[in-house]
Amino acid sequence: MLRTFSGGVHPHGNKALSRDMNIEIMPTPPIVYIPLAQHAGEPAVPAVKVGDEVVKGQLIGAAAPKNSCNVFSSCCGKIKAIENRVLPNGMCQHIVIENNGKKDNAHLPPLKDPTPAEIIKRVADCGIVGMGGAGFPTAPKIGAKAVIEELLVNGAECEPYITCDYRIMKEYTEKLLGGILLVQKAADAKRVLIGIEDNKPDAVAAINAFIAQNKLENIAAVAIKTKYPQGSDRQLIYALTGKKIPKGSRSTSYGVLVTNVHTAFSVYLAVNEGVQSYARVITVTGGSVKQPKNLLVSTGTTFRDAVHFCGGINEENPPQKLVSGGPMMGTAVYTGDIAVTKTTSCILLMGAGEVDYHKESACINCGKCARVCPMNLMPMNLDAYSQAGMYHEAEKWGLKYCIECGSCAFICPAKRCLVQSILLAKSKTKGRKE
Repeated sequence: MLRTFSGGVHPHGNKALSRDMNIEIMPTPPIVYIPLAQHAGEPAVPAVKVGDEVVKGQLIGAAAPKNSCNVFSSCCGKIKAIENRVLPNGMCQHIVIENNGKKDNAHLPPLKDPTPAEIIKRVADCGIVGMGGAGFPTAPKIGAKAVIEELLVNGAECEPYITCDYRIMKEYTEKLLGGILLVQKAADAKRVLIGIEDNKPDAVAAINAFIAQNKLENIAAVAIKTKYPQGSDRQLIYALTGKKIPKGSRSTSYGVLVTNVHTAFSVYLAVNEGVQSYARVITVTGGSVKQPKNLLVSTGTTFRDAVHFCGGINEENPPQKLVSGGPMMGTAVYTGDIAVTKTTSCILLMGAGEVDYHKESACINCGKCARVCPMNLMPMNLDAYSQAGMYHEAEKWGLKYCIECGSCAFICPAKRCLVQSILLAKSKTKGRKE
């Protein structure tokens, strides 16, 4: 029986659109708009000024003092502006660079047989964050003073449509494993488990073949049940180890560290090739994209430029919604001028038949939302208290523990906008003193 967790849903994957598309390198566009907030925590502080000439990999945003990350130029060129622009989650300063097409770079020297401390420092210097979407700085995470029994690598990629991690596992197996071993060394983890949903058997086979060929010990790729949100930390931990991490606790307190496929891949590039985090693999997909693809793109590339590289919009199926990320946890945006960041996994253009326009109706108290909630919450109660403006009551029902996965809204026969209600309640209670 395949390993899994309690609750969750199984939406249609729609991964066939891009699943077999090899990763293409997209040329850096003539202008890039690089956000200084590409991570959880404080935005980086500008380290350049208008008129400066920069090269690829040069520091343009220095990490702020508290919970922040370095930001780098993704091309050679001239700083044209430092201005506020929109991101999916709000406004922030962007460094606008006019690309001159030169190939100079500020890469760091590769590290040979680095110590754990050297790995952690290099990860920090290169601005690596959790690239599965959360965006937490990686260096303090892998350098936490905790005894780590298991390093878990999230290769589930359970969100519909997205296939970029799958392609990394298939095409960059050696570098991915190299990065995983570096993270294991930095964290002093005793064993490694790579969790991959069973709809990707070729990725499981490729990784385990490499492990066997190189006689790597205490590491394995494990097939887990295809179910959403299998890739969420607590759900992945339970599926792979059977450990239940209490709400409000850190997994490292229970001997478990979780990282993402793309994060580990980036660690390899930083340590073994000296490449800073200024590019990433994304999926551009949906029924309104002419040629869905997996692309290696420079940060600061606009969604519009990436879609244009994929043949543009399919006029026979014009877009009904533009989403940054996947359809379950992604954010709908109103413009293609938004820039790709370190945490952008997908640009999704949904056409007719992919967007549900049903209006919400009254809750019928069926309890389906509670049965699928992976955090064992009562979404119907959170929604009711939020709608009534009783946000403090929602807190009593575990509001802060909701992971916003959308399973409840997906299953709801009344089409309640449960996630939106929960997000509203969270915004109203943020920072509230008891």
